[in-house]
Amino acid sequence: MAKQNFTATTITKHKTATREEWLAMRLELLKAEKELTRRSDEVVRKRQELPWVRIDKEYIFETDEGKVSLADLFKGRSQLLTYHFMFGPDYTAGCPHCSNIADSFNGFWIHLANHDVMLWAVSRAPLTKLNGYKQRMGWTFPWASSHGSDFNYDFNVSYTREQQRAGNMEYNYDKGNVSSRQSDIDATNTATEEGKKIAASTGTDWATFTQEAPGMSAFVLEDGILYHTYSTYARGLDGLWGIYQWLDRAPLGRNESGVWMRRHDEYDQKLQPKGDSNDCCA
Repeated sequence: MAKQNFTATTITKHKTATREEWLAMRLELLKAEKELTRRSDEVVRKRQELPWVRIDKEYIFETDEGKVSLADLFKGRSQLLTYHFMFGPDYTAGCPHCSNIADSFNGFWIHLANHDVMLWAVSRAPLTKLNGYKQRMGWTFPWASSHGSDFNYDFNVSYTREQQRAGNMEYNYDKGNVSSRQSDIDATNTATEEGKKIAASTGTDWATFTQEAPGMSAFVLEDGILYHTYSTYARGLDGLWGIYQWLDRAPLGRNESGVWMRRHDEYDQKLQPKGDSNDCCA
């Protein structure tokens, strides 16, 4: 193969160094990374030390196996993780950001299931809508509909129009007129153009779109008793968002400007794998 020659047309504005200088700075950074890892381990320990809250309320979900209870979602495991996927009854497609997070579920949910942990996505849209979108995305992970249940409302990821109007909302442990996407709301509490684009991509307006919010909740089943153990929202989901873990290690970081993230079948098809575009997700 002929050797390719590349000619630089611009000079980088970023700091450059010799390999030796780079290594010295990298070793300093390694110390900080190790400290962050130790701090993260400590946070994990504190998370697991949280007290459990018994759940006596009955929640019913619609699944491919029919109507089931929250305890049924465990499927014989002792632990349950639910991702609160933004897909309301009036949506025609799931939130593009939630869709990005969910792209990784296919790869690891089976590993969790074989490690005593069930993972489910849960949304308020009817099951027929969820299954249609699931087929479009090429997903196989379990997805339940909480349509007609208080589940989403009780775990502060869904809001009524009355709550919106009154500003009586709670998200990420903050009460008041809050939103799942504060950055998309201007001083007059109306959607920015970016917010409108995101809402429109789900077939809704801004008010309808923000009746849903993202999050995850964890539960445990012990001696037949169901407990809520943990919930997180907003930036607390960063650790579950695989793409950001990679971008945080890329040369330019997250480098975000405007609405760039799309559903995986909406990108330039030239970059899609050959053959069935869903093969990588099936």
